[in-house]
Amino acid sequence: MEVLNNYQREKPDESNDEEFYSNPKFVYHLDANFRKNLSALYESEIDNYSTVVDLMSSWDSYLPKGKKYKKVIGHGLNKQELEKNKIFDSYWIQNFNLNQEILLDRESVDYCLMVAAWQYLQYPENLTKEIARILSSKGKFIISFSNRAFWHKAPKIWTSSTEEERIKYVRKVLISNGFNEPKIIKKFNHPVLNIFSFLNKDPFYCLIATKE
Repeated sequence: MEVLNNYQREKPDESNDEEFYSNPKFVYHLDANFRKNLSALYESEIDNYSTVVDLMSSWDSYLPKGKKYKKVIGHGLNKQELEKNKIFDSYWIQNFNLNQEILLDRESVDYCLMVAAWQYLQYPENLTKEIARILSSKGKFIISFSNRAFWHKAPKIWTSSTEEERIKYVRKVLISNGFNEPKIIKKFNHPVLNIFSFLNKDPFYCLIATKE
């Protein structure tokens, strides 16, 4: 079911996303505290010997190293970044803003992960339906994000919303396209005082959804 209108799908820079991501970015886009929260969540949510797909990924997936995985499949837009991610058994490159069809079998995946990536989707409804298709009956879709983005590449629905509105928007797409009411996690950390200034830590937002 459609949630966004055409205006909400627009973004400041409508050039092909593959051009923007053509050069690898071997940096962390989220702070250490966010990454720690995410790995801890994966530790508790992901069962051993599962098939995991990390969508719109990069050179690090933040998956706990101690777990045993049946298979970890990566997806993204930059070949060099995906090659460097040693947890992947395989990966593929695809621009979800041009094509939302995922070439994986129905109910072949136990967990779909999406980290700091939903904010770039222009057609999240179609992609969410595809994720529901490839997830197993008890599979989970785990979406996490903070308040950072490459703003020129984010559609208006994201750039014009508050942080709370973004959670409601992701939730609405999920429950309109094949998922149950998601579990919502929010973590905020007080600023840390150092000798220069207050350092704000990235807020941690996560939605965990199972199929209808």
